[in-house]
This record gives sequence, structure tokens and C-alpha cells, in this order.
Amino acid sequence: MIGDLVGSRKSTDRRGLQQRLNTALARSAADHPVADPLVITAGDEFQGSFPTVGEALHASFLLWLDLAPDGDVRFGVGWGTAQVLDAETGTQDGPAWWQARAAINTAEARAEHPGTRHARFCYRSGPEGEGPSEPAVDAALLCRDQLVGSLAARSLRILGGLMAGRSKTEIARDEGISTSAVSQRAQRDGLDVIVAASAMIREIV
Repeated sequence: MIGDLVGSRKSTDRRGLQQRLNTALARSAADHPVADPLVITAGDEFQGSFPTVGEALHASFLLWLDLAPDGDVRFGVGWGTAQVLDAETGTQDGPAWWQARAAINTAEARAEHPGTRHARFCYRSGPEGEGPSEPAVDAALLCRDQLVGSLAARSLRILGGLMAGRSKTEIARDEGISTSAVSQRAQRDGLDVIVAASAMIREIV
């Protein structure tokens, strides 16, 4: 998985955004199984590898929610093998990374078009089509991006709480609104659907 902060150079608090990214990466490493830890590689880009496509997509979505709405990130997930080129530095190469790079480039290109401006996640199967179905996974990600990209800041916070397994009562208390208001917003904005779809995406192997 390759991630990249979007437009961070234009941020009025780039240092603060970088610190938030570091904290989010550390939290992700503690909460999710990884084959290789998430590390910042250069500038605003970071990468890591996961045991399954689903775990990579789940961890990346929680990272996105962790930084939203002030920070925006795009992600590319690729399926394949990787070879360690330098054990000391951890430098790797191979189809997994080529495909992840192709995926994040596609996500960036999609975001430049009005109809798919909310695109932030993309998946690419192996060079010969190995791994989970690319069209099926990518279609699910594109639809989820559209739903999430249309949410207001409060709905994003509520979604983050739901994804973390918090109850609507707990979320309502933090938001200073009623549990009924949280439930109504979750229904109106499709938050429960996003949570359910994300759980299914996590199961992709």
C-alpha cells in the first residue's frame, strides 16, 4: 500500500499535518496486522505491506478517516510479490509495489475529473491478473469514495466513530446531540451502509 498526502504543501499548518500523519501511522501499526510497518518514504508519501488486500484497504480507510477533514490522503493498493533489495534500509521492489504505484496514479488521475473528483482509493491486481478481482474491488472503492466524499465534517466524525466500533450513544455524547439525531444522520447519509460495505471489503483476501 502506498499513501500520499493530498495538497499538503498548500496547508497553512503543514508541520501540524505531518505530526498528525505520524500519529495516525503509529496508531495504525498498533491496531492492524502488517507484513511491513507503515513508514514515510519521502516527503508526503508513505508505504507498508499487509497480509491481505482487505486488511490494506481497511487500514488505509481508517487512516483517511483519522486525518479527515483537515488532511486528505490518496491510496494505492497493489497485489503481488515483493523482494527486499536492501535489508538495512528495508528497500523493496517487485510487482506488489509496481501495482500499488499504478493504483495511486489512477486514483490521482480520477480525482482530476469532476465526475470522479472524490476518488481517493484504487486497487490493482497482479500484472497477470493475479489476486482478488480488480474490477469488483475497484468498483466498490469508487462507490464508497463517492459516498464518503459527499459527507459533511460532522458526518465524517460520526462515521469515524462507527468504524471504530463506538455506539451511537457514545458518539452522540461527544457531538453534543441526541442518539436519535446520530441515527437519523447515519440513515440519511448512508453511514451504516458505508460501515457494512467496509466490513465486507476488509474480508477480501
